[in-house]
Amino acid sequence: MLEGRACLISRALPSSCEQESKWAYMTHHLLERTCNKRPLDVSSGDQGDLLGKDMEIRTKSIKLTESSTSKSDSSDSNNLISSIGRDNSISCLLRCSPSDYGSLASVNRGFRSLIRSGELYRLRRMHGIAEPWVYFSCTVEEWEAYDPYRARWINLPKMPHNECFMSSDKESLAVGTELLVFGKVVYSHIVLRYSILTNSWSPGVVMNLPRCLFGSASFGEKAIFAGGCDARGAILNSAELYSSETKTWTTLPSMNRPRKMCSGVFMDGKFYVVGGMASHTELLTCGEEFDIEKGTWRIIPNMSLGLNGASGAPPLVAVVNNELYAAHYGDEEVRKYDKKNNVWITLGRLPERPASMNGWGLAFRACGEQLIVIGGPRALGGGVIELHSWVPKDGEPPEWKMIARKQSGSFVYNCAVMIC
Repeated sequence: MLEGRACLISRALPSSCEQESKWAYMTHHLLERTCNKRPLDVSSGDQGDLLGKDMEIRTKSIKLTESSTSKSDSSDSNNLISSIGRDNSISCLLRCSPSDYGSLASVNRGFRSLIRSGELYRLRRMHGIAEPWVYFSCTVEEWEAYDPYRARWINLPKMPHNECFMSSDKESLAVGTELLVFGKVVYSHIVLRYSILTNSWSPGVVMNLPRCLFGSASFGEKAIFAGGCDARGAILNSAELYSSETKTWTTLPSMNRPRKMCSGVFMDGKFYVVGGMASHTELLTCGEEFDIEKGTWRIIPNMSLGLNGASGAPPLVAVVNNELYAAHYGDEEVRKYDKKNNVWITLGRLPERPASMNGWGLAFRACGEQLIVIGGPRALGGGVIELHSWVPKDGEPPEWKMIARKQSGSFVYNCAVMIC
């Protein structure tokens, strides 16, 4: 059996009548029949319908290096669900919710090795069936995640305690199956890495030129970090690319302008840095576009004009369907970027209840087809965190829907979205 900390979340199967549990239940049912030595006829009856159209995905075999001490363990590792073969077994697992992977990983060594390898998550992204989870921290040592498609909360283990790290400013980004949290210890920068594969924190690999207050964004298993401040407070124009597969950093060409407290997004296959500060008092209104194929930066004048102030948070921006949106925390408005005319268009209001302090304490993220605002109302004593969602549609003002609410701190320190 699998140890308690070995996977993200453990759930008993079969689960409730939620839609996504059908695949997990079916996989569990197939395993039961396999263990009882009863052959499964996938070509007849309702089971044949379930395993027909939905299993058109055919994935290549994945090499597992898990050693086996018995013939049955070796068979489990090679075939997973022996009645339907390895490829169809993987197709079943791809359709299960990642929050069921903890239960499935406890079935046998083959399942465990496959799930912990990260290959299922990569295949889910490749076939366009990956789903976003929102990770956020409302206390300095604790993180939790929310699956907006299944209304599930997931508590992460506490971060390793470090007084200096916890009291410093921190940035975060999810890339691949990792959540990276960047901070400082006295005069040096460190990275803490949470893995969804092991449900544990570990030291991450620091950048070639460590920094804080940077702009960043991820795309699949890669992420770009640009600008920020080094350990001495110097404002940087350098940029680096991180690969979660190889755990390595690659130095990229530098931006045209040094900047800190900027924001980053991917849009139309390119990386954009929006806004920021050129000094402690100089607010930048230009953005920069990085063409990944050419390796060149281009300045976009006035790209962040009016989005934030010198004493406020970095621009709150997010991309849905290759369209750039911003939460203007001063005017409490949602705006959309007109790429052709390089102007921002006001669409409507932000949700009323979430509050911020010049943008601090409020999260604005893209989550699949949705824009999500995370925050809480100002209150004395115990706090409440709320998640508000809106699916942008052309020509229509925002209509926010509160999709989740729970007792928690109402100030969001960090937030990231993982596509898993």
